[in-house]
Amino acid sequence: MITPVPRRVVIVGGVAAGMSTATRLRRRDEDVEIVVLERGGYVSFANCGLAYYLGGVIDDRDDLLLQTPEGLASRFRLDVRVHSEVVAIDTERRTVTVSGANGDYELSYSELVLATGAAPIVPDVPGAERILALRSIEDVDQLASALTPGASVAVVGAGYIGIELAENLTRRGHHVTLLQRGSQV
Repeated sequence: MITPVPRRVVIVGGVAAGMSTATRLRRRDEDVEIVVLERGGYVSFANCGLAYYLGGVIDDRDDLLLQTPEGLASRFRLDVRVHSEVVAIDTERRTVTVSGANGDYELSYSELVLATGAAPIVPDVPGAERILALRSIEDVDQLASALTPGASVAVVGAGYIGIELAENLTRRGHHVTLLQRGSQV
């Protein structure tokens, strides 16, 4: 008798799309093994609230954190691994290579979901090394520590997050210049 191989879904990315996929998959299939790999240190956080935290509308940084890996394991039986960056995918062998705090390892999968989100485009301009992005909890921590009261700030990108950031930094007393490459915000 051949022992069946358990079905394992590996999800790369543990923020909005990745966690929504993981929890929906769990509701649809109680038996599947679900592993979520997140490069950063936090999963399931309120990324739309980052600008509001910087603006003081959200006072407590912990209010941005919606779930923890432990809470997701307990509630949804998800294996959530933070500080776990996928550095290679072998589609023939159906494995991912993960670089984590305890070294590199391979993880096999039955199905693979890529939910990595977007990466900021940092323009190649003088002073680019001083540019800070706003995409994660780590980013908001870095921005919060870099901002000095009343500082002049340039926000590059006039999408929803850029506009919300400009509005919130203005509310906090910063002089804000909003820059948009295209002709429309």
